[in-house]
Amino acid sequence: MASVLIPLAPGFEDLEAVTLVDLLRRAGIEVVTAGLQRGLIEGSRGTRIEPDAYLDEVLTRDFDLVALPGGLPGAEHLRDDARVQALLKRMAAAGRYTTAICAAPMALAQAGLLDGKRATAYPGVLEKLKLSDTFIQPGAVVVDGKVVTSMGPGTAMDFALTLVELLVGADVRRQVENGLVR
Repeated sequence: MASVLIPLAPGFEDLEAVTLVDLLRRAGIEVVTAGLQRGLIEGSRGTRIEPDAYLDEVLTRDFDLVALPGGLPGAEHLRDDARVQALLKRMAAAGRYTTAICAAPMALAQAGLLDGKRATAYPGVLEKLKLSDTFIQPGAVVVDGKVVTSMGPGTAMDFALTLVELLVGADVRRQVENGLVR
């Protein structure tokens, strides 16, 4: 079974995190939410989530994909967390998917994972970083090898469905999408 880790930091974007968890689980993918701190994690819009685990408890597990929800200050916490940065680098080195939406691609950039890649993010986020080696592109979802980025809350469903397709195939994506009545 494919497995996904979704780190949750205080101030995560509620819609993105919940959409990722929901659609990936509909596809039969194992999803583990892991808090950067213990206990309830509150999103930027006040949604409180009890993560499945504390991040330190799952860092030695092998996941097929890590998905970073955006939101502020959540994405900044992901960018600044040494554990998340080490995880991203380890996953990339192992040829696993590293993915982020909204402001969270800043964490991928911090880890050096956007160097030489095409990427998107919430408007202005990557531009502020002045990444000379990243090709910023418009679009709901940008896939460049094992790096997948998306723009924001309004693209969360497209992002999650793209991850479903990458992990378990187009047929499962269609089944999940059909069930959503989009």
